[in-house]
Amino acid sequence: MTNVNTNSGNLNPLLHPAVHYGSPADVLNAKELSTPEKRIILSSWASDMYAVESCPALREIPGMNRTIRLADILAALRRLDGDNDDDDPPRGGGVPMRLRRPWAAAERRGA
Repeated sequence: MTNVNTNSGNLNPLLHPAVHYGSPADVLNAKELSTPEKRIILSSWASDMYAVESCPALREIPGMNRTIRLADILAALRRLDGDNDDDDPPRGGGVPMRLRRPWAAAERRGA
């Protein structure tokens, strides 16, 4: 993991968020960030680019001293969307469609 020099106090939180925020909750609670900025940081952390090779459910972010669970990052992104129900399954899609069978009309006519 690459260590970022944290001695310079003028690092932009968007360019080096791991220096300023230690967890997805820290990003969510940051009053200086707009919602789109929070989404940018969290989405970048969720990227496969930071996936731990032997454990893809973890993210190793340069500049952080620990790994972060992907589930925590995704939960934070859901909170940004206003979805606080982490345990509910995703909503289903549209109405299921039935394919018409070409021979069904003949069966209904008694042929």
